[in-house]
Amino acid sequence: MPARRAVPAIRLGVNVDHVATIRQARGTPYPDPVEAARLALAAGAASITVHLREDRRHIQDRDVAALVAHDRGIVNLEMAVSEEMLRLASSWKPACVCLVPEKREELTTEGGLDVAGQLDAVRAACARLARAGSRVALFIDADPRQLKAAKLSGAPHLEIHTGRYAEARGRAQAAELKRIAAFARAARKAGFEVHAGHGLTLDNVAPIARIADIVELNIGHAIVARALTVGLPAAVAEMRRAMHEARRT
Repeated sequence: MPARRAVPAIRLGVNVDHVATIRQARGTPYPDPVEAARLALAAGAASITVHLREDRRHIQDRDVAALVAHDRGIVNLEMAVSEEMLRLASSWKPACVCLVPEKREELTTEGGLDVAGQLDAVRAACARLARAGSRVALFIDADPRQLKAAKLSGAPHLEIHTGRYAEARGRAQAAELKRIAAFARAARKAGFEVHAGHGLTLDNVAPIARIADIVELNIGHAIVARALTVGLPAAVAEMRRAMHEARRT
């Protein structure tokens, strides 16, 4: 009987964008995303994700700069493939950069990056960020066409968009889960470190966390929302527990 492949540990990256959303609603200096990041890390988060959007609707430049100054090694900067963002990221040099699609009118990121449709720009961005010392992930849908393009991009990591899984129910959700699992397996075999995120909650995270080829989940809105009732450290601990219990089953 062949030996069973060891299942790697799974990491939690906590997105603190919506701590900044509350702050920006009143234009106050609080709550502070950097303070929230410290609390999340103390509660066991492996990294902190922030999305610096073109319209600066939540995270601000000063937040990213402060996080990098605190510890660049824990920062995962989500950003569009644009000259402005590439210039800023090359200056700040966060440990990780995740390239994402962005539209001004969207409430949140609505799908994965079309790597195949802009391969030259993505490949140039990956090379530029690598020269600055940042590891690059591409936030993409579980689409073989995008995986094929990602192989040509130079990015070492992929983050699978799980939004459609999170929104689906019943058989449709089961089918989406199967698609994500197959894609994660193919991506790992292609040499990528595989992450996943978007729309994950305590109620739906377990099936994704059980996928052995995924080594990191990035979760924000659900954790920040839960923190309003139980506190941020407890919300982070709950999510980590749910992920690790799922991994063991």
